[in-house]
This record gives sequence, structure tokens and C-alpha cells, in this order.
Amino acid sequence: MGIWTRRKFFLTSLAGGAAASASSLLAKPLAMDVRDVTADRVPAVPAGKRPVIISSTNGLHALGRGMDVLQRGGDTLDAVVAAVTVVEDDPNDTSVGYGGLPNEDGETELDASVMHGPTRRAGSVASVRRIKNVSLLAKTVMEKTNHVMIVGEGARRFAVDEGFVDASLTTEKSRLAWLAWKASTSPNWRPGSDSPEWKEKMAGFFDTPEKQSWRSEIEQLVMHPPTGTINCLAVNEKGEISGTTTTSGLAWKIAGRVGDSPIIGAGLYVDGDVGAAGSTGKGEENIKISGGHTIVEMMRQGKTPTDACLEALHRIARNYNNDKKRLTTFHIFFYALNKDGVHGAASLWRNTYDRSKHSTYAVHDGGEARLMECAPYFDEIGGDE
Repeated sequence: MGIWTRRKFFLTSLAGGAAASASSLLAKPLAMDVRDVTADRVPAVPAGKRPVIISSTNGLHALGRGMDVLQRGGDTLDAVVAAVTVVEDDPNDTSVGYGGLPNEDGETELDASVMHGPTRRAGSVASVRRIKNVSLLAKTVMEKTNHVMIVGEGARRFAVDEGFVDASLTTEKSRLAWLAWKASTSPNWRPGSDSPEWKEKMAGFFDTPEKQSWRSEIEQLVMHPPTGTINCLAVNEKGEISGTTTTSGLAWKIAGRVGDSPIIGAGLYVDGDVGAAGSTGKGEENIKISGGHTIVEMMRQGKTPTDACLEALHRIARNYNNDKKRLTTFHIFFYALNKDGVHGAASLWRNTYDRSKHSTYAVHDGGEARLMECAPYFDEIGGDE
């Protein structure tokens, strides 16, 4: 595998930054240590185009909703919230909103944040139960309170006061997934030795054809608990930019655990003068490097969105002294969009959670939504979570 020297990285970053914005003043980029990604694995820098809306892969089918808002001249924050709401409402998507995978107690807890570039405002909620559209709730916190973040039961009560529907977020599929996880971790949650099915950890859960169709997926969710999240960023024709990140968090998490998604500067950061960035994956690792803010600051210094995302991954790998054995226990992805409409993304490993596929992100720039490959930090398969 090829190794990038500091000189090679500097020259590549300088050329890419000039292409992204000829008027930008380029500061000397932060030198990177050697890393295991070859130049031919980094996707070519796309030309800037506005309007454009991007997201993590799970937002592919929803970006059209956001683009409709942009093309009608709507606000960029309304556009990203409109897109992720489609995913939050989908009971078959276990990554966010209704049907999101529960915590270890069987309760679904949601987190979200929003940032509005034109007004430099932000809103956030965390550990919210029984409220489906937490991206819109975070926007409501921004617009109707003097706070930035509201959490837990207080956030739920605030939502109800503002007219949000209080309802269970559990679907039959997410409930069965939780029960299967319980059965895999404790003998008390599966048939006893006096049962003819005592060897089957998940016996009796899949007793209808519909439930049988879920079995393979649920078994994968139990063996490899996902970190379900969607990040979405948009810029309009005028160069105004906004973003949101919404999540059900790590499956089977300790009740009250909060990842990076609602943390301004980590799971999401927007600066209207520069651009926006967000993340999906293991939030704990992102919080430690303030990834969203790091990426925007790297773009301010002249890095392309993709190279800025790779710099954030470099800092995560550095926290583990580039020990791949430890780094392969998790996965993380970064997404970035500058105000000129240039976008990019990077993943810690070449693969997505499906180890047979390359990591991708979703883009819609006025034609139809499509997937583009992320630049891998390590050009190999990894990431067990």
C-alpha cells in the first residue's frame, strides 16, 4: 500500500483547495503523519454546484424532499430537516426516529442537533423518549427558547408543550431485535433446559412469516450493534448553508448514553462563512476530537472537504497510535460541504457496515440523488461495530 509523505499531502491539499475556491486565502495545512491510504483511492474533487444537499447513505431516498425545498427558494435548514424527517418517520429504518433500536432497557432514546448558517444559531436535544421527529424538535429549541440544548424528560415535556405527539417509538421489529439481543446476552431471556427449544437462543421470536423475514437482519443487528445516524447538509444558490444530525444512537446502549449527534462542534458544525460538516458512526471517538468543528476549520485553512474529513480521521487514529487492532473495533464516517457547493466524505475503513460494500454518501444536486464513494483513511476492510 502506498504511503503519503507530508510533502505529498501538502501539495495535494494545496491544489485541491485552490480548485475549491480561487478566492480563498490558503494557510499552511496541518501536516499529517503517514497513513495507509493511496492517492488513487481518494475520489476526484467534484466541482462545486449550488444548490446541493448531501447526507449519509441512509438518506439517499429522502434527499429529493430537501431538494424540493431548495429549488422553491426555501431555507436551507428547512431543507435538511425535511429530508431527515422522511427517515425518522420510516418504521423500517432502525437508525433513527420511529423504529430506532432501543437502549438496553428496551426504550428508544433519540438525539439530534441543527445549525443555521445564515443566522449562526443552533439547537439540540438528547436522550429524548417518545418523540419521533427530534430534528424538528432541535429546530424548535433553536427558534423558540433561549437555550441551545434540552435533554431527557425536560426535552420530552417541552416537545409536548409545543404540540409534538407523545407516542411509543417501538415497532414490532425493533422490539423483537431487543428481545433477541437480550436472549443472546442472558440465559434468563431464552428457553430453559426443560424446554425442547433450550438450545435456541432466539426460539419462539420468529413465529410468523413476516417475523421470519426479519430474522437474518435481526441476527446481524444482535451480533454487530449499529450506530444508527443520519447527517444532512445543504447549501442554496446564494451560498447559505445549514445542517442537521439525528440518531437513535448506539443499539443496546446504557440508558442515558449520548453520542456525538447532538453535540454542537462534534456530530454537527456549520459556519456560514466556510461550510458545514457532520458525522455518523461511533460518536465517542468524534466527541474526543470535536470532528465537525475540526473539519470546518480545516476547510477555512484551504483544505478540500474530503481532505478535511481525512484530517479528522487522522486525529482519531492518532488517539490510538494507529493501532489497527484497536481501531478495527469501530467505524466512523465524516461528511463535509463548503459554501461553494463542493462536497466530500471520508470513512475510517474502506467498507461500510456491510463489509462487502465500499463506504458511500448520498448527493443530490438537482438531477436525482446518487451515491458517491467516501475516501477511505485505511484502504482495507475493518470496523466490527
